[in-house]
Amino acid sequence: MKLARAIHFDESDTRVFHNPARTGEWCVSGGFEFSDWSQGDLVGKPRQAFANGWMGCETFGRVSFVAVTQIEPSEREWIITALAQHFVDIYGAPSVEAALPVATEEVDHMVSLCDDHDSNTLLTVSRELTEAGVRETYRAIEARAAELDQFAVHGSLDEEDNHGHGHSHDGHGHSH
Repeated sequence: MKLARAIHFDESDTRVFHNPARTGEWCVSGGFEFSDWSQGDLVGKPRQAFANGWMGCETFGRVSFVAVTQIEPSEREWIITALAQHFVDIYGAPSVEAALPVATEEVDHMVSLCDDHDSNTLLTVSRELTEAGVRETYRAIEARAAELDQFAVHGSLDEEDNHGHGHSHDGHGHSH
């Protein structure tokens, strides 16, 4: 089973998100936060969270990139419970028990998204408001391309990468 952890390449998330997620925390899409938003809500930092933010399951902050990672069933259970508690605390769910099915659905949606990808694949999310509600699209960036793009941050993972120096030769640039 796979899920995704928050990953940061630079400080940009601390500037663009009102509440940035912590590096390494497990993440879900968190699109539910925007279910009743309208165009009028899409301003400033909240707009950035809406447009490109994954939700961390500890801080409930946002992050631009997540990395696919193996997860233990016990960790999945912990995340579901934390998310259910968040639904009680923030959204007025009557109890953790009542919120568990929705939390489970949210986490399992993310698991199914991540299970399609190799470990260390980076994922980004894009959201837009449509007449039918919030539309989410996902993009995967293979680890190899990401390593080259972020050479200066990560250093070399193997000998072949030593000539990379941050040049992307396959068109996987990053935009913020």
